[in-house]
Amino acid sequence: MQETAQQYIQRILGYLDGKNAMDVLAATPRQVERLIKGLTRKRLGKRPSPEKWSVTEILAHLADVEIVQGFRIRLILGASGISIQGFDQDVWARYSDYATHDPALSLEGYRVNRQRTLRLLKSLPKEMWDNFGVHSERGKETVRRVAEMMAGHDINHLRQIQAILKG
Repeated sequence: MQETAQQYIQRILGYLDGKNAMDVLAATPRQVERLIKGLTRKRLGKRPSPEKWSVTEILAHLADVEIVQGFRIRLILGASGISIQGFDQDVWARYSDYATHDPALSLEGYRVNRQRTLRLLKSLPKEMWDNFGVHSERGKETVRRVAEMMAGHDINHLRQIQAILKG
């Protein structure tokens, strides 16, 4: 059974467990890089099961999501209250053929766009953290909540990568 939007929010925010979202956002690209360092494309491309993504696919997903989240934050900052469209990550993975992406290129895109997102977030005046968008599936999300969701999403995928590489 697919989880509801509320269940997804609870699960993703639950990964933070008292951690500072900005610290997680800053650390994750380096953590991912350390996890995959020296591994072959073949190893990174191996799926743990037919219905689960490989590390290569997760990296392509992280790179795409970083672009999406950075764009959403910019939309919200430019027009608080703006509508934010959700997307189906599995559809994106299929039409983008994530399995064929270069893991190193995906990681680099993720890292560079994350640096830009962090730079933007660090430059914001306190009051702008309360600007919000209305997500088509999850409802009202402030810039603060978007950052927290990004951090929880990072932890979720870090754990997946760790589990895949242990298996």
